[in-house]
Amino acid sequence: MVICAVSGLGGIGKTSLALCAGHRAVRDGWFPGGTLFVDFRGYDEDPVTADQAVVALLDGMGVRGADLPQTAAGQYGLFRRLLAEERGSMLLVLDNASDAGQVMPLVPGTDHHRVLVTSRDRLTELDAQLIDLDVLNTEDATDLINRSLRLSDRADDRATREPEAVSELATLCGHHPLALRITAGMLRKRRHRSVASLVNELRGAEDVTAAVGLRPLFEAAYGQLPPEQARLLRLLALAPTAEVGSETAAALAGLGVGRTFALLEELAASHLVTPVPGGADVRWRVHDLVRAFGVSVVEGDAGLWEEGEAARERVLEFYLRWAEAADDRLRWLPGMAEPERFADRAGALAWLDSERAGLVAAVQWAREERYAATAVWLSQCLGEHLTWRRSFDDWITVCGVAQEAAHRAGTQVGEAIAWDGLGNALRETGRAEQAIDAHTRALDLFQATGNHSREAVTWNNLGNALRQTGRAAEAIDAHTRALDLHQRAGDRLREAIACNNLGLALREAGRVEEAIDAHTHALDLFQAVGDRHGEAIAWNSLGAALWEAGRVEDQIEAYKKALEGYREFGNWYETGRTLSNLAIAHQQAARPAEARAHYLQSADAYTRANAPTEAAHAQSLADSLT
Repeated sequence: MVICAVSGLGGIGKTSLALCAGHRAVRDGWFPGGTLFVDFRGYDEDPVTADQAVVALLDGMGVRGADLPQTAAGQYGLFRRLLAEERGSMLLVLDNASDAGQVMPLVPGTDHHRVLVTSRDRLTELDAQLIDLDVLNTEDATDLINRSLRLSDRADDRATREPEAVSELATLCGHHPLALRITAGMLRKRRHRSVASLVNELRGAEDVTAAVGLRPLFEAAYGQLPPEQARLLRLLALAPTAEVGSETAAALAGLGVGRTFALLEELAASHLVTPVPGGADVRWRVHDLVRAFGVSVVEGDAGLWEEGEAARERVLEFYLRWAEAADDRLRWLPGMAEPERFADRAGALAWLDSERAGLVAAVQWAREERYAATAVWLSQCLGEHLTWRRSFDDWITVCGVAQEAAHRAGTQVGEAIAWDGLGNALRETGRAEQAIDAHTRALDLFQATGNHSREAVTWNNLGNALRQTGRAAEAIDAHTRALDLHQRAGDRLREAIACNNLGLALREAGRVEEAIDAHTHALDLFQAVGDRHGEAIAWNSLGAALWEAGRVEDQIEAYKKALEGYREFGNWYETGRTLSNLAIAHQQAARPAEARAHYLQSADAYTRANAPTEAAHAQSLADSLT
C-alpha cells in the first residue's frame, strides 16, 4: 500500500504517531531516498493548497529559484519526474490535511515511494490504508501522566502515590492524549500539590473542555460542520448516555432513521462520533469531552436550549413506547393481545439489553419536573427486565428516582408502585429489613387510594421479605391476605404466584404437607393460564418441599420439570440453582457421579447468567466429588 492515512479527533496524537513511525523507519533504513514533510494546516482559516505544497516539496528536493518552473503544471510535472527518477524509496509525510483534494495531486506515480497522511477526517476518497486513532486505554493514560511527571523530575512520584486520583484524572480528561499532556503540565507547575487537588478543581470546573485545553479544538471542528451535522452533534450531547442506537439518535433528531444514519456517518468521518458495531444495529458513541462541549454550547443559547428540551422529550417518548411494548412481550401469556413490534421474548430482551443504560439514565430525568410523569411511567416498564437480568442496582436506582419524583408530584399510586419495586430489589440484594419498610410504605399508599389489586401484589411481596428475615408466621399471613384478594378479583395468575409463595412460607414454618398442597395448587393455576415460566418456578418450589418430606425421587422429577421451563425461557440463573438442587438430591441418594455432573452443569449455567460467585461455588462442589 503506497498511502497510509491516519485520522482521529483533534489532539489525539496523529502527527506524533506519524513522525514517530517515520523516524523509526528512517533509522531502520527503509527510506534511503530521504523524507519530505508538509503541514497543510487543513483546519486553519487559510489552509495550504496542493499548489503551494508542491512548491514546498520541490524546495525540499533542492529545486528553487530559477530552477523552479513558473506554472503549476510545470511544477507538478517536475515533481513527478524527480520522484520517478529517484530509485531510493522516499517517505512523504503530508500532515493535517482536511480533504483528499489537498493531497491527491502529490501522490507519487510509482509504487516504491510511500505517503503518510494525517487528518481529522477519514479520507475515504484516497486509495489508502485508513488508520483510525482512538483515545488511550486506562493503563496507557495513567502511564502517560506518570512518565510526563518523571520526565521533568525523576523524584516526582505523585502518580505512584495517588493511583486512584491519577485514574480519575485520566477519566476527567476522557483518556485524550492532548488533554492528558496539558493536565500533566499543570501538575508539573504545581509541584508541591497533590494530584487529587487538580482532580477536585477539574471536577468542579464550569467547562471541563476549557479546563483541559481542548475547547479551541472542539470549537474549530464544530464551526466547520454543516448545519444539520452541527445540530445532531448538539442533540447527541444531550442523550441519556454517551452511546446510543441509531433509532434513539433519530428520535433525538426528530428525523427518519435513514437520514439520521447518513448524518451520523458524516460525523463519524470527522471523528466526532464513533460507530460501535454490534448485533443488528450500529451504535454511536460520543466522547465524554465532546459531549461536555456540546452541552456547553446548548446551555449558552436560549434557542438551542429549547431545541434540546424538545429533543429530550422526543427520546423519552420513544423509550416509553418501546419499553412498554417490550415489557408487554415479557409478560405476555396465551390469550393476551399481541404487543407492538416485538414478536417474541428474545427480540424484546435484545432491545432492552441494548438500551438498558439509556433507559435507566432517562428515568433519572424524572428529577426534572417537566419529565417526571413520563420518566416515572418508564421506570414501571423496566421492572420485569431488570429483575430478569438480575440488574438489581439499576432497579434500585430506577425505583428510588421514581419514588422521589412521584412523591413530589403527589402521585400516590406511582409512588406506591415505586416503593413496592424498590422493596423487591432490596430483598434480592439481601436487604430484607429495608425491603419490609419499602413494602409497608407501598401498602399504606395503596390502601389509602383503595387500589386493592396493587395492594394484593404488595402483600405478596411483603411476605417474601418477611420470610427472608425468618418471620415465617407473618409471611404466611401476608401471603394469605394476597391470595384472598386475588381470588376475589378473579386474577388467577397472581393467585398462582401468591399460592406458590405461601407454600415457601409454610415450608419455612415446618408445615411441609400444606406447602406441597400449596405448590401443587399453584402449578394447576399456572398451567391453566398458560404461564410456562411460572410452572417452572412452582415445580422448583415443589421439589424443595418434597425434599423436606423425604420424597427424594419425586423431588428429582420435580426439579427436572423445573429445568425444562427455565431452559425454555433462557433463565440461566434459576437453571443453575435448580441444577445445584438436583446435585444435592443425587448426593443424598448416594449417586456421586450424577451429583458431580449436575454441579458442573450448574457452574456452566451460572456462568451464562453472569453469576461468577455461584459458578465458582458449584465448580468447587463438583471438584470435591472427583
